[in-house]
Amino acid sequence: MENKVALITGGSKGIGFGIAQALLEQGVHVAVTSRSSAAAHDAAGRLNAHKTTKAKAVGLKGDVTNFSSIQEAVKDVVNEFGHLDIVIANAGLGHFAPIEDLTLEQWQETIDTNLTGAFYTLKASVDALKNTEGYYITISSLAGTNFFASGSAYNASKFGVTGFTQAAMLDLRKYGIKVSTIMPGSVSTYFNGHEPNDSDSWKIQIEDIGELVVDLIKMNPRTLPSKIEVRPSMPPSK
Repeated sequence: MENKVALITGGSKGIGFGIAQALLEQGVHVAVTSRSSAAAHDAAGRLNAHKTTKAKAVGLKGDVTNFSSIQEAVKDVVNEFGHLDIVIANAGLGHFAPIEDLTLEQWQETIDTNLTGAFYTLKASVDALKNTEGYYITISSLAGTNFFASGSAYNASKFGVTGFTQAAMLDLRKYGIKVSTIMPGSVSTYFNGHEPNDSDSWKIQIEDIGELVVDLIKMNPRTLPSKIEVRPSMPPSK
């Protein structure tokens, strides 16, 4: 995996940051994006400070709800490293409320970020991935197959991400591009304003998702795990 290049949207913290850490340890150069340029550069600095390989991390401003922004990020990665092998569509957010309380703005932001953002990310990078017979991975959720009360916007976005990714897999495998979606359950992250703490020990950790991504990329080219559900082994009793 050395000298491969990965772009990770929403990579300044949480799952995206954990994936970046795991790929750096495999010798993969990584570019992490954030809507905040400062957050992206800070994340790259922390990644570079703790890596043990010669691989390099860079931080880029990138808003997945803006196609031109993601196009620029892809262009910057190719200009920096010469090619692009792996794209992780990780950026996401959640608004949770009963349908009568969910605002139009919350609905639109959830769909634009989680679902349209995954489409924009692939659309902007597909030509680069064709050049390397690369890998495109979306971070969906178990909420992309299991619905729940107050989750209408989030469920819709993640059901969409799961379906979008599976259809894209069928479109792109003829080019040698692998496409997978990872569907985590509870992960210890900053999602929805949560602050990771010791009580999260039962949850999936970000390094676990990073390890899973590494395993997918190392899989023999003849084999494609296209949809992966992953959940905590021992959730607390309700």
